[in-house]
Amino acid sequence: MKPLHLLLPISLAVGADSFSPASTSSSFVQKPALRSFSVSSHALTMDTEVDLDARSVKSIEAKLAEVNLSLNRQKPLSTPPPTITVDEMEASNGMPWSDTIGNSDYPDPLLYMPFWEWQMEHMKATLTNLKADESSLADFGHMDNKDKKARIVNQCYSSDEYRKIRMTYYDAGDNTQVFNSVWYPDPKYNLPVLGIDLLAFNRKKYLAIVDFQPLHENEEDHATTYEDKLRPIKDQYESLKGRMSSNFYDETQFFSHQMLFARFEDEAVVAKDLFPAFKRYVNCHNKLVRNAEADDDNQEFVMERQKAYDTYSAERDPATGLFAAMFGKEWADEFVFDFLFSLSERKEGGLHIPPPFGGPPGGRPQQGQPSR
Repeated sequence: MKPLHLLLPISLAVGADSFSPASTSSSFVQKPALRSFSVSSHALTMDTEVDLDARSVKSIEAKLAEVNLSLNRQKPLSTPPPTITVDEMEASNGMPWSDTIGNSDYPDPLLYMPFWEWQMEHMKATLTNLKADESSLADFGHMDNKDKKARIVNQCYSSDEYRKIRMTYYDAGDNTQVFNSVWYPDPKYNLPVLGIDLLAFNRKKYLAIVDFQPLHENEEDHATTYEDKLRPIKDQYESLKGRMSSNFYDETQFFSHQMLFARFEDEAVVAKDLFPAFKRYVNCHNKLVRNAEADDDNQEFVMERQKAYDTYSAERDPATGLFAAMFGKEWADEFVFDFLFSLSERKEGGLHIPPPFGGPPGGRPQQGQPSR
């Protein structure tokens, strides 16, 4: 007569096919399950030889199968889909576009697409553990108004250096071209936000802002100073030394003294000055973050300042009128508060929609020469 611990594995293997549906299912008699229970059966070893009748064997098998069933019930019912890759996000919604949804008489209808493409390549080449945020695709990845020939695409990324990098391209042919991007450093770095806003209207009026947007009123309250690094770059581009009006923003809040700002009418400025200055500011910001010393104890305070930045920006962004006119106020509300400035506090009633860029609703924006 053999001991019980030798009989159990044999009885399970032999009797597996004879299990009734009431006692178990076929998924519980696979070899991995049997191996796991044959090990624990040593606890049942007896010093004396015991005869096991068929009823005893089935009773033990049923109990083991019941335990296996309870363990399987703890497993997730489905495996989450794999995270979207950076390359998949980059190519989503047909990006980078090569032609406009609207009308254009220009050989390069998507004026700021080279900025988008360069930024993507730069992010992939320089940032650590760059990841795509697939949640941004569900509600805000793409929107269009075919009747008015306008569309918008949005993407969002993160890395070890940056908590969030969002990118937006708005295409309405020669009527309007917009590239917008904001880079939020990881809160372990007490550093300014990198803000980029480039707009073109009717291929006659242009507006550009690129800045290290401070989280604090005093530059010295950041982990390191940075305006001394920007000044030599800005000094090389006379066309980008304008001053913003106070129609929407107070330039003393969340704007540095070395902000690149320009209103111009000569499109040649885009390639000659704006594009190289943009690349140098982005490079400089990346180096600033990579060389900064992390401060884990200060993260909550930095996040509060980023939240204040988002709330300030959401309330004043002049593009909200454009988004509401093209895609509806409800979508514009969610887009501004949940994507563009996702840390902002939403006021009751949603956005106060200003006329787009200082002009009458649906009209052409007011533009002027940059002041010096």
